[in-house]
Amino acid sequence: MEEIEIAKELTTGLLNRMGLKPEVEALYKEGTLNIEIKGDHEGILIGKYGRTLESLQILINKMVNKKLKTSIKIIIDIDNYRERRSANIIRMAQRLGEKAKRTSHSITIGPFNAHDRRIIHLALKEDPSLKTESLGNGDLKEIRIIPINQKG
Repeated sequence: MEEIEIAKELTTGLLNRMGLKPEVEALYKEGTLNIEIKGDHEGILIGKYGRTLESLQILINKMVNKKLKTSIKIIIDIDNYRERRSANIIRMAQRLGEKAKRTSHSITIGPFNAHDRRIIHLALKEDPSLKTESLGNGDLKEIRIIPINQKG
């Protein structure tokens, strides 16, 4: 597909200009173009808490969509970072949810981007003794984990 070739070409070109020589693979999955980057410079491209990866994804999205003159959603991942990060966030949310219930006090964590906040909200959604809420303005917001008093 034209979109896959353009996305791979633009991603590879950008990374080469940064002095990197990664392997770039792209495929369509569930209406989203997924780009997987593999190489030795994982830490540089991911950045602290994935912020560089998010910026790279925004940049590649804009470049590809401008070249295609249409809008497709692109997700960039580096050596399965997103999957590892999601698993870590879920474990952290569950651990802090248990602490909030044990102490009967709200816990505020963050700030998190929208993707990470969604993971936390979904991880704790099924627990009837907890509720979550986002706090703040802008792209990065905190999350409050609130224990619900079960006594009638």
